[in-house]
Amino acid sequence: MQMKKQPQQSITSLPPSPDQERRSRVVKYSVAMGVRLVCFMLCFVVQGWWLVALLVAAIVLPYIAVVLANTIAPDERTVVARPGSIVRYAQPTPPGDGE
Repeated sequence: MQMKKQPQQSITSLPPSPDQERRSRVVKYSVAMGVRLVCFMLCFVVQGWWLVALLVAAIVLPYIAVVLANTIAPDERTVVARPGSIVRYAQPTPPGDGE
């Protein structure tokens, strides 16, 4: 019998690193710009109201891409768990020293 793989647990509740966040934004922006490029290429193929719709999409997509790429999605990991109060450590006195 095979054991199910347990989900990886994090030792902290920190948000993603800046590199991971930046990569996510770059991917979102690149996908939107790829769609824009397809809209421009299709403008040479289609006619009628499709042409107008594709041109409007190609003009509006840069704004939408920037807004989507820079929007931070609410995540349950964005709240950082703070440690409890600090407890002062006192060395125990050996028996017989306190006389």
